[in-house]
Amino acid sequence: MKQQREMSKSVKSWIVICVVVAMASLGYRILDRNHLEQSSLLFIGIPLFLSIALACAPKPKSATGVIMKGITLALLLSGILLIEGVVCILMAAPLFYLVGGVIGHNVDRAKERKKLNSCIVGVLLVCSLEGVVDALSFERAESVTVECEVELPIEEARELLIQGPQFDLDEIPAFFRLGFPLPQSVEGRAGEKVIHFAGGEGEPGDLVLRVEEQEGDMIKYTCVRDESHIAHWLDWKTITWSLREEGDNGCVVQIEMKYDRLLDPAWYFKPLERYGVKLAGEYLVDQTFE
Repeated sequence: MKQQREMSKSVKSWIVICVVVAMASLGYRILDRNHLEQSSLLFIGIPLFLSIALACAPKPKSATGVIMKGITLALLLSGILLIEGVVCILMAAPLFYLVGGVIGHNVDRAKERKKLNSCIVGVLLVCSLEGVVDALSFERAESVTVECEVELPIEEARELLIQGPQFDLDEIPAFFRLGFPLPQSVEGRAGEKVIHFAGGEGEPGDLVLRVEEQEGDMIKYTCVRDESHIAHWLDWKTITWSLREEGDNGCVVQIEMKYDRLLDPAWYFKPLERYGVKLAGEYLVDQTFE
């Protein structure tokens, strides 16, 4: 009988988990329909809802354990329930587990002290509004600069810069192999460069850059449009190349990339995006001047 009761509790626990995950899926669709899928309501609000709902499951031995089971199930099924790709799941997982761990630990400690620390829930609720409420949002404009020395005469480097990169995908950084769209080719025409992206998450699309300013050994491109899936995460503004002679047979290449961060919360996605853009800049330099 005891074994049957334990099995019954386990079944009830999983039923609760499945219902809560289904409700989280519905919540995602509501956010997506209202164009809030890039805000903290998704990356903090959804796991906060999951955690609180699962913590209220019938007599769990450990709230943290039930929450982690539910979040794991949600992430495993997110390709179906949340219509997300591998990259989004990998990027969101640490945030989901962090919020779940904080709530679970708080609930488990409350059982011992007979008192729930509601301030923690309040702070997370406020944090989930970043990207929804302007007063709770942070600066989105970002600038990343990469500088490298190349053993080329500045005249030869200038010619290679005008030609553009070749994109050897065998040399692409491992970070981008997680499922990001990858550059396949580049075409130049009438002061424009069209970089075609394919593979990874999302449909193929082109990033179109137009020469805004060119003076001496400096070329500044502005983004005309970005039809790749990368436009869901950041909004390219300008890419500026500059060359500086260094020594008798070498030069310094600098690329400055300006963009707007589109994902919240800033404390989590800002360093991730800056890291990715820095890797992209280093890869561009290698592929242009190799």
